[in-house]
Amino acid sequence: MKSYERLLQYIKFRTPSDENSESVPSSQCQFALAEYLVNELHELGVSDAICDEHCYVYGHIPASDGYENSTAIGFIAHMDTVSDFCDHDVNPQIIRNYDGGDVVLGTSGLVLSPNLFPHLPSLRGRTLLTTDGTTILGGDDKAGIAEIMTAIENLRDMPHGPISIAFTPDEEIGTGAQHFDVEKFHAKYAYTLDGDTEGEIQFETFNAAKAKVFFKGENVHPGSAKNIMINASHIAMEFNSMLPACERPEHTEDFEGFYHLTSMNGSVSEAELNYIIRDHDASKFDFRQQTMQHVAKLLNEKYGDGTVTLNIKQQYRNMAEVIEKCPEVIEKARAACIAVGLKPLAVPVRGGTDGSQLSYMGLPCPNLGTGGHAYHGPYEHTTFEGMDKSVELILALIKEYI
Repeated sequence: MKSYERLLQYIKFRTPSDENSESVPSSQCQFALAEYLVNELHELGVSDAICDEHCYVYGHIPASDGYENSTAIGFIAHMDTVSDFCDHDVNPQIIRNYDGGDVVLGTSGLVLSPNLFPHLPSLRGRTLLTTDGTTILGGDDKAGIAEIMTAIENLRDMPHGPISIAFTPDEEIGTGAQHFDVEKFHAKYAYTLDGDTEGEIQFETFNAAKAKVFFKGENVHPGSAKNIMINASHIAMEFNSMLPACERPEHTEDFEGFYHLTSMNGSVSEAELNYIIRDHDASKFDFRQQTMQHVAKLLNEKYGDGTVTLNIKQQYRNMAEVIEKCPEVIEKARAACIAVGLKPLAVPVRGGTDGSQLSYMGLPCPNLGTGGHAYHGPYEHTTFEGMDKSVELILALIKEYI
């Protein structure tokens, strides 16, 4: 079976994670896909495949005869998707021999266009897989799962060392590695299949934190409010205005960090702002947090203690600090790209992956591209050919370790 055929099966499972949930996994729907994958692994000969109580799928493929002493490596992808644009079934569109131009996404009124996505002409002649404009596609990260599964199916025809497989829940809410059992996984190195363009090798992620800012006001009748009223919503807007406007996601790229206001709500009495804070550079990341703390301090001095309460929660660190100590894990990925005719694309992750946390848990784990683009929204798309090439890359990488 081809990887894209598997993807078309997997996206039938709706698996949004829930950042407001305290359960593990955060959404019970992820178990349905996990159980399906365990059964498929069994059919592919991975006899020890299991799904544990936290919805982590593990499996191991013993080395071929004579290759037992090869380095044990693993491949990981996540089962959950973002919750946005995920309230009904995915209705994918398949465009064969794509011409590189505009694609109308169903009857949604949205158009997948090179004006927004300049890489599209480079996909000319391929078979393009898109949404109908009303949902995500779910290739993040079901494409990664499909490619790993397809590579397993093709292992029967080649020698290999010991290989570990894992599929995780809740990556999209930053807790995908929280209950990962590194000892059970039993690999020296691993690769997540959770990137974009085929040939990407990502080993630098953001340092990441999220911030909740609470504002307390004084609400009185507006007719007698002079020198009494403190409008919490106004102070929230003042807080946001004191952060550098040029350091928002829409104005940054490459290694530039940002402050990102993700949600807001409020009234005169109280208000709340939610941010994510990102930077590749550890010192700049720390400075961003200090900046928010300083703004909160200034506003409390202006309006009174307790007006602003800032809570910052750490999420993950830049895995480059770990990966740099084992350069072979990147060198072999580059060699595998070249072996299958791909130009290695060493680019920073403007986000995070399970590998960010796993690397600090003792499992160096860079990220590889899956052939997908425009994740987390209705413009998400991939190509059959890009997915096929990612499967070839996995198999070539396995060869690098024997």
